[in-house]
Amino acid sequence: MEKTIDVVAIGNAIVDVIARQQDGFLAEHGIEKGAMTLIDTERAENLYAAMGPGIEMSGGSAANTAAGLAGLGATAAYVGKVASDQLGQVFRHDITAQGVRFETAADAEGAPTARCLILVTPDAQRSMNTFLGACVNLTPADVDEEVIARAKLVYLEGYLWDPPQAKEAFLKAARIAHETGGKVALSLSDPFCVDRHREEFVELVKHHVDVLFANEQEIMSLYQTDTFDEALQKVRWEVEIAALTRSEKGSVAIDRDEIHILDAEPVAEVIDSTGAGDLFAAGFLHGLAQDRDIATCARMGGICAAEIIAHVGARPQADLKALVAERLG
Repeated sequence: MEKTIDVVAIGNAIVDVIARQQDGFLAEHGIEKGAMTLIDTERAENLYAAMGPGIEMSGGSAANTAAGLAGLGATAAYVGKVASDQLGQVFRHDITAQGVRFETAADAEGAPTARCLILVTPDAQRSMNTFLGACVNLTPADVDEEVIARAKLVYLEGYLWDPPQAKEAFLKAARIAHETGGKVALSLSDPFCVDRHREEFVELVKHHVDVLFANEQEIMSLYQTDTFDEALQKVRWEVEIAALTRSEKGSVAIDRDEIHILDAEPVAEVIDSTGAGDLFAAGFLHGLAQDRDIATCARMGGICAAEIIAHVGARPQADLKALVAERLG
């Protein structure tokens, strides 16, 4: 089957609510700084009421990546579950307006559309409090075999490993991708996510993943190493390509033959780190879909990440396609 889609991203369809807060607010409400914490309906309602005015937009890790890909000019599709409610409509309109194909049927019954309450402290750290809602109702039936078969790359977010049915959807997509000549990419998503599923993730990476995205903390957590270099050497032989981000230290792109160390792209001021890894993945995946070398892919990822951390929110405010063309020369 002809590969007419560059990337299909599969993830938790979440409406992001982003607000600035001081460290004292986190302490007052028992929020773990820099982490993603799953919360229930009551906690979601209470925090939402307490956090004050914020920016609301469609989000979720893989959805951010899909939007970034579309902004780069890639052909992108998204699979994720929303409810038949107002936030579900907002999510669908928002992501399709970005140019992403999103055809997953809404859930007419059960929990409302998921939301992530993101608190950004003055040091640009984001602390995420996620109510999964309808996300947990993503099932293998929502994975369209034809869509997956048409994709060059299928990109999966590690957060999907939390809901059991979504895990099955995840594995179905990976199987179809490999059976039809596509590649499977995975983002580890969060060091606490890795802690929850370490043994399964190690097996998943080894047997089902071609391209792995992780930050420094995640990859060290995965392999339980004391240093980044130890983790780098371990992952090098587990996947075809690893793209490892290190915040202000830049990134490292690895395959079995080469290791490329890239400096971070210049940023006047870091405003909000929300979505940095998601947009790095967008740039890197776009490069892979264009058959670029991994060093160039990482450079593209770095350019996209630099754009996103210069403002509040996980969606680009600049023309990514033009920005990458200009920076790459």
